[in-house]
Amino acid sequence: MSRNVRNNDTTRPRKSGAAYNRRLLEHRRRLIALGVPEEKVMQLNHPQIRMLLAKPKLIPQYVK
Repeated sequence: MSRNVRNNDTTRPRKSGAAYNRRLLEHRRRLIALGVPEEKVMQLNHPQIRMLLAKPKLIPQYVK
């Protein structure tokens, strides 16, 4: 039995580009639903979007 069969970290499939983009679009829609203007959401990168979704209290001071 090979080593990789037991190691789930190496046997899990990676997220495809389409799945990544779909998730990013979903995150953008969530921020817009929280009241962030769409122009501001389009200027944010993905780590910033994820941080604001994780900590919605930061939205007023982060997006002016």
